[in-house]
Amino acid sequence: MTITYKLSIVAIAQITTFITSVPSKVQAVTFISQNALQGNDQVDWSLGKVFNPRSPNPNDFLSNSFSVTSARNLGLQVDIPQVDGLTPPFVFQTLPPSEGVPTNFANGDFLLFTGFLPGTFPAPGNPGLLSITFDRPVSSAGSQIAVYETLNFTAFISAFDKHNNLLGTFSNPGTSSLALDNSAVFLGIQSDKANISRLVFSTSQPNRAFAINRLSIASVPEPSSILGLLGVLGMGVILKQNRK
Repeated sequence: MTITYKLSIVAIAQITTFITSVPSKVQAVTFISQNALQGNDQVDWSLGKVFNPRSPNPNDFLSNSFSVTSARNLGLQVDIPQVDGLTPPFVFQTLPPSEGVPTNFANGDFLLFTGFLPGTFPAPGNPGLLSITFDRPVSSAGSQIAVYETLNFTAFISAFDKHNNLLGTFSNPGTSSLALDNSAVFLGIQSDKANISRLVFSTSQPNRAFAINRLSIASVPEPSSILGLLGVLGMGVILKQNRK
């Protein structure tokens, strides 16, 4: 005897409609720690253009707006406003003084730096905002942050949805040093659904540059992957059990 189970395309369409039409609860965002983020994706800013402060090369500067792809192929657009008289943004690797520029991030971290005017102390810098827009919304994201040549500061993170509605803003006090001890403050934000389309980092210092390290992201599969799975159910899930 042959028993055949079929899940039709019509049924799949009905399932998909049901999934997308279930009423959602009120959107909520929360401030989270680095351990709580539990990201499954990241951008470490080693973009192929790493500025070496010991051997400066203007070609290693970034544009004030540039695109990057995460480890799991999520597209991101980074925007940092241009400030006349300051360098463009750049990426550098924080290292001991004998090798590079020490910070209070972890030794070897690649840092995205907003730009500054070298040669003075304290150096005037680009205060941002540093805006990161995701090609697809994510459920949480965050990064460590520190302000150049500023011992104490307050750091801010804001999240926006695809319609540019503010989902939430959070702040955390931070410190900067040359200790290479991974003590840079972490800013993380989490939503109860994957609706974060843009993040904005900023600080309380109006004329100081700042840096962020690896951006940790909790992303979701592409819609095409989900629909592909449903397609498999619709066209491939035809179970036959032969009983003789």
